[in-house]
Amino acid sequence: MKDAGGSSMRNERDLSSAAPASKQGVGARVPRKEDDRLMRGRGQFVGDIRLAGLQDVAFVRSPLAHARIRAIHIPERYRDVVFTSADLVGIKPIRAITGLAGFKPSDQPILATDKIRQVGELVAMCVAPTRAEAEDIAASVTLDLEELPAVYDMLKAREPGSPLVHEHWGDNVFLESFFELDISSALDAPIKVTREISTARQCMSPLEGRGVIATFDHRLDQLTLYTGSQMPHIVRNGLSDCLEMDQGQIRIVSPDVGGGFGHKGILLPEEVCLSWLTMKRGFPVRWIEDRREHLVAAANCREHHYKITVYADHDGTLRGIDCEATVDSGAYSSYPFSACLEAAQVVSILPGPYQMPAYRCRTYSVATNKCPILPYRGVARTGVCFALELMLDLVAAEAGLEPGVVRLRNLVRPEQMPFDNITKKHFDSGDYPEALRRAVAQIDIDGIRARQRKGEKDGRLIGVGLSIYCEQAAHGTSVYSGWGIPMVPGHEQATARLTPDGGLELKVGVHSHGQGLETTLSQVAFEMLGVDVAKVRVVHGDTAMTPYSTGTWGSRCMVMAGGAVATACHELGERAKKIGAKLLQVDEASVVLVDGEIRGPNGSVTLKEIAHTWYRRPQDLPGDVDPGGLEATSGYKPQRDSGTFSYAAHAVTVAVDPDLGDVEILDYVIVEDGGVLVNPMIVDGQIYGGLAQGIGTALYEEMPFDRAGQPLNTTLADYLLPGPTEVPAPWLDHMETPSPYTKFGVKGIGEGGAIAPPAAIGNAVNDALRSLGVEMLQSPITPRRVLQGILAARDAERPAA
Repeated sequence: MKDAGGSSMRNERDLSSAAPASKQGVGARVPRKEDDRLMRGRGQFVGDIRLAGLQDVAFVRSPLAHARIRAIHIPERYRDVVFTSADLVGIKPIRAITGLAGFKPSDQPILATDKIRQVGELVAMCVAPTRAEAEDIAASVTLDLEELPAVYDMLKAREPGSPLVHEHWGDNVFLESFFELDISSALDAPIKVTREISTARQCMSPLEGRGVIATFDHRLDQLTLYTGSQMPHIVRNGLSDCLEMDQGQIRIVSPDVGGGFGHKGILLPEEVCLSWLTMKRGFPVRWIEDRREHLVAAANCREHHYKITVYADHDGTLRGIDCEATVDSGAYSSYPFSACLEAAQVVSILPGPYQMPAYRCRTYSVATNKCPILPYRGVARTGVCFALELMLDLVAAEAGLEPGVVRLRNLVRPEQMPFDNITKKHFDSGDYPEALRRAVAQIDIDGIRARQRKGEKDGRLIGVGLSIYCEQAAHGTSVYSGWGIPMVPGHEQATARLTPDGGLELKVGVHSHGQGLETTLSQVAFEMLGVDVAKVRVVHGDTAMTPYSTGTWGSRCMVMAGGAVATACHELGERAKKIGAKLLQVDEASVVLVDGEIRGPNGSVTLKEIAHTWYRRPQDLPGDVDPGGLEATSGYKPQRDSGTFSYAAHAVTVAVDPDLGDVEILDYVIVEDGGVLVNPMIVDGQIYGGLAQGIGTALYEEMPFDRAGQPLNTTLADYLLPGPTEVPAPWLDHMETPSPYTKFGVKGIGEGGAIAPPAAIGNAVNDALRSLGVEMLQSPITPRRVLQGILAARDAERPAA
């Protein structure tokens, strides 16, 4: 249904049917095309690929976090199937740098050379006909290591005298970033709230782990790498650098990908290893990551620490924010993102969707003896939102106001759009206060307050929490060129081609790892040409067949690739109109393209008939026909290079058991605005999935390390992920404020669902525990931490002996 303001609003607990077949374009709830094969087990992931002569690889990985390699002992009988760094002659290390001043680069060796810098670092590569045999060979290799003190705490790593991850730096800081604007004007504010807030390190957990198959075709003089990657062209860039091969000699094929979330956006040392090995030995080789490898050695995310002060007036008006933030970036800078992407973004995005006259923020990207950190779904925003939104609730408590009142007083207003905030982020459109008002109304805060006063029969404590965020998506050239990293986006390109039978082929450089791009890009094509969605084929994930792209990241695909497909289809339609007009024997100005037909004053001709003529009856074409035919490649950029800004308000009710520390989510409300939604049903799925990940961040997921740098939650019995019983069905409201800068008014939406839940849940838990004098300022909010907080508060209340 539609509300009075014209935005769509649905209770997502009610199932809705798909749109009729005639409604397939932008805005239609078209069922996902790819689901037919995926749900029937007909998908093809890296692990499904079989090549003749394929052999398996297992790696010898370091058991220590920090050590010098004295020797690697390989049994003589395995000398020809075990390879170390000494064998990889001429192979360059992975080097991910940035142009930001003061950044210290790190070289990540493909196989460890003289020093180990994390548990699970690759030391040797073993190859055998089966994975079991390769693992047995790996188990026979012994390492002689001199253990060094581990850098395990990012705050201690900044202290003088700390052990050094990279000795030649002289400290453990990849990069220090700083921004200040008139902070002195806020220092006399009547309300000053200071806290330390932290988020746990997490292990990204897509359903499909990483996998690589490498093979070399001597006839073509070409290396083919099958790898589950979000960014095939970027992987080819990095692989070319390490192997010192022409890019034309390298083909990256990324088949179906079972979830990415940023985890599958980097160049892996395993990819370099297998590429070298297949060229060395002449047969295809495969490595499929097991879950233990994934938990021990794969990239992590989201370990942040904030020392933050918020200044405000008695009415809750923000005067300023002062923050020092530290991000644990791990041992190496991962290609192509670099180790600074997370912390440096904190500086620019910490103000969120709020107005304030003063701001100061300093951040540190710190090296430790842990896995490298990667941008995970939400990229810095989840930690920023957690810190800022918890602080706003504390300001509200200090001012004696409802948290929603404080937020409404400070949010950017719709009449101010487009709006440049204090760090010069350019908000394109939206109504942030309305999103919050809807969330507050739906969660029924007045009813919850009455319930709190009455108390629960089971003794549990009820709390309500809010959070709101904005997400810059579809970053443009100017945004990323400032970072100076090797993945600056330019014009996104797409190719559209009509086939002889009237079907449509689309070739795009972005890649789908669950977003439903095969469906949504087909809907864009239908909107432009009227070709039935079922007749559209989307080709992606293969550098030999698709235009160059930085790939899938930053909630960019529908803005950038959707715009490129629309532009290419428009060009194709213009060519079809010229041919159609000639066939109808009318002036081109008198014809229009509608529903897959070129219609003139006295007749029409279908795109299928035009395609048939172009390919199979060229004798019927006029002599001045466009020789470019029915295939067009076009590029696209939005009107402004500053990206789009999606946002959402989340509201949640929880029940906290003060005896067990258990937190149960009772109700969850999401009011989101992703601009015009190409397929609302797919957006629903994106938000559901993001919510599940956000609940994991809030309550369950944590990768702790001991003082020796050992990861402690190395099985799924220890590393907890939310399941169906932990993830409620949310009430979901789509506002759909168009962006003024993009095709169709779309904005990025893929990451948003994961950003706000930890803050909303954290605020709800704190609301429930406020009467006990307890604050939870660290995620995940586990039963142990809740009970520790309650016991500490009780001890503080006891009179001194």
